[in-house]
Amino acid sequence: MEKIIKNITVGEVLRFADQVDYLKGQIVSKTLAQNDAVSLTLFAFDKGEEISTHASGGDALVVLLDGKGQITIDDQISHLLAGESILMPAGHPHAVYAPERFKMLLIVVFPKKTA
Repeated sequence: MEKIIKNITVGEVLRFADQVDYLKGQIVSKTLAQNDAVSLTLFAFDKGEEISTHASGGDALVVLLDGKGQITIDDQISHLLAGESILMPAGHPHAVYAPERFKMLLIVVFPKKTA
């Protein structure tokens, strides 16, 4: 059977924040799973980096792992600290900005495709 979650060691206790490193002037991403139903991605944002406004086809849950991040949903700005989460609903414009460096786990759940 094919492994669905990749890029992490099976059966090993880990901290998600330790699975992706900061790089100066960059956004680093590490995909853990990607299919028609779900996407799991770790991100490390250096200070000042951003993902501009866009919309997703699925509900996107941000789990902040380290630092402080800024999430904008429908022009409403929220500041998150490590351990906090926010849901970005499908089809709504949202953006991500790093007022200081931070790491997050992004979980996107896509609606079931109908035939």
